[in-house]
Amino acid sequence: MKKLLLVFDGNHFSEGAFKMANFLHEQEPMLITGVFLQPIDYRDMVGYSSLGASTPISVTPYPTDETAITKNMAKFEERCEHAGMEFRTHRDTDMFALQELQKETRFADLMVLSSQLFYENISKDQPNDYLKKILRQTECPIILVPENYILPSKILLAYDGKADSVFAIKQFTYLFPQFYNWDSKLITLEEDGEEFPHQDLIEELAAKHFANLTLEMISDETRKTFHTWIKSHKDYMLITGAFGRTELSNIFSKSFLSDIIREHSIAVFVSHK
Repeated sequence: MKKLLLVFDGNHFSEGAFKMANFLHEQEPMLITGVFLQPIDYRDMVGYSSLGASTPISVTPYPTDETAITKNMAKFEERCEHAGMEFRTHRDTDMFALQELQKETRFADLMVLSSQLFYENISKDQPNDYLKKILRQTECPIILVPENYILPSKILLAYDGKADSVFAIKQFTYLFPQFYNWDSKLITLEEDGEEFPHQDLIEELAAKHFANLTLEMISDETRKTFHTWIKSHKDYMLITGAFGRTELSNIFSKSFLSDIIREHSIAVFVSHK
């Protein structure tokens, strides 16, 4: 059994995140740990300054609504009981919310949170600074989901031959061997006529974890229209090592992945060393 963190911040109860947790639990029973973080307001700006943000932000000032957090915790527990999930509830209302969340990820196999609602009082333009920060500092893989999306049934693997992209693929396969039979597409970017990076090696690895695997090299021209392609293929989950501490994928750079998150189209699995 795996331990999954299901993260809620402030007054938000993410239906999208709970939907994904329930879906994964149906594939394999998991311990679902609901982590409830306090909202950030002006009293906590000292906590935000410690994040090293380069520009000032505008924060909607509202007090921690203890009643709303308690209500959401009760809702989470009721939903878990109804679904037959084993669960725990953690109320991480320390002033430094992201530090608490990072510590939580150290002791979990996977985290799921809303890519749309996560600290939207900081900024509704996702990924905001808080989401970017936790993406870089998370110590377990994370699945980001919008509030309205199609549950995935296919896998899109972002690969550039570098360590982070391969690490993310391996982490996904170790966590979810039950998705072996899903249709899976491994894509890489064509770079100045170069060959598919380490094609024999990645195919040898990936083919043992994905029964229905195809490999595709994307031209630079195709890359420009990839957002349109994704919008018409919402049954995919994107697997990427971007937002890690080391060099990012050539295909899914920060700006590209930020656009994917901002469009609220598909679930994204992110893992890095």
